[in-house]
Amino acid sequence: MTDQTQTDPPVLTERRTMRWLLGGQVVVALLLKLADAAGMLPSLLAPSSDAPALNRPTQPGDQTRRYQPSNPTQPGAGIDPNMPSQLIVTTQGVDTVTLRGAIAPGDGARIVAELQRIAPTIVTLDSPGGSVSDALEIGRTLRQLEMTTQIAEQSVCLSACPYIFVGGVQRTVAEGARVGVHQHSFGENTMLPAFLATQDIQSGQAEVLAHFDDMGIDLRIMGPALATPSNEIYILNRTELTDWNVVSEGAS
Repeated sequence: MTDQTQTDPPVLTERRTMRWLLGGQVVVALLLKLADAAGMLPSLLAPSSDAPALNRPTQPGDQTRRYQPSNPTQPGAGIDPNMPSQLIVTTQGVDTVTLRGAIAPGDGARIVAELQRIAPTIVTLDSPGGSVSDALEIGRTLRQLEMTTQIAEQSVCLSACPYIFVGGVQRTVAEGARVGVHQHSFGENTMLPAFLATQDIQSGQAEVLAHFDDMGIDLRIMGPALATPSNEIYILNRTELTDWNVVSEGAS
């Protein structure tokens, strides 16, 4: 019995290859369109254009302001135009340092080393936010070293900065200072927006939740944090700062 193996004619093989290539291009195009549309969803659901500028005063029930997450150094009006692009350590006296600037990737290890070297008692903050993982690292170190944290009048502590602030064993926020929280993006998926990377989002938010819990912060703070999109910021009022233990008991 003769083995009669049949093969497709060259023309059919070429046509099939072209169909696969064309189909692949269509799929990629659809994924890219989905990525673009998905990236617009937060703005469609809660358009930041409807929120007042960052420098507008807040009052209870009117605490959401516009925030530009792509530019942590200048996320909105009212931020010092000379805000450093990474955290700068400035010593004040023998026991106080100021951490000022956006929180850049890599700041965690660098600032931790500086704090361990200087060993201050008090850390004052002025930061519009930045890298979440680096902020968590610094916040944990502040608690381990039993340091006090402060936010001075007219200073800001937004986005990832509160994760540093809550590391203080004693915490004070001056009148006129602003502390704000919102959603964060986690993961580095370059094909789709990070908020679609469910596993990264869940693990990242779980780490933030655990951090607040470890620092003794009332987890009600996660309500506005999760409800506020990344292109907006929720400014905590004095009652929330006190009731949620963001500031120490009896602190102003």
